[in-house]
Amino acid sequence: CSEMRFVCTSYSHLMHDRVHMPDGYVFIDAGDFTMRGELGEIARFNGFLAGLPHKHKVLIAGNHDFLFERGASLARATLTNCIYLKDSEVTIEGVRIYGSPWQPAFMDWAFNLERGPQIKAKWDLIPAGVQVLVTHGPPLGQGDEVPRPAGQRERVGCADLLDAVKRIRPAYHVFGHVHEGYGITRDEHTTYVNASMCDGKYNPINPPFVFNL
Repeated sequence: CSEMRFVCTSYSHLMHDRVHMPDGYVFIDAGDFTMRGELGEIARFNGFLAGLPHKHKVLIAGNHDFLFERGASLARATLTNCIYLKDSEVTIEGVRIYGSPWQPAFMDWAFNLERGPQIKAKWDLIPAGVQVLVTHGPPLGQGDEVPRPAGQRERVGCADLLDAVKRIRPAYHVFGHVHEGYGITRDEHTTYVNASMCDGKYNPINPPFVFNL
């Protein structure tokens, strides 16, 4: 296919309309588009999606999007204006996009799995040949640093997810969750995009990321 323009966000908490949303062909959201995952919030976000000019809209849930874990059929029935991925993929004009919502266990949020075999089993489902990988949380060492007391910083990404990315070698890996990690990093094969739109105080200060593939 001809070059395709992707517009990526995450961690927006219903504030997409407070930033300029660039035009593009594919809109991707890596989760946390609600605050508490309530039905009314999902309906509101669905209305926002309806107004986007992008031909394709692809998203996964995040740890705030509770109803997609606890009442998945109702949540998915309400989210009608996009392609929702959960450990699944879609091919758009030859480009394979895979999405998964899971994260290493963090307090009592949605889509928690323990580090090690439990979460690795989800990453093992990601097939070879995926060009755009969308997860809610980051892999270890890429857009995953959080501040700690006394000026320290800690990397909280998932080591097993990093192993999966090294195996799959997608062109792009889009995620959010760690809002302090907003930005782009790269290795030999993959560009990592932490697309967190809001900062830690839920201020929508970061613009969406755009790339062509």
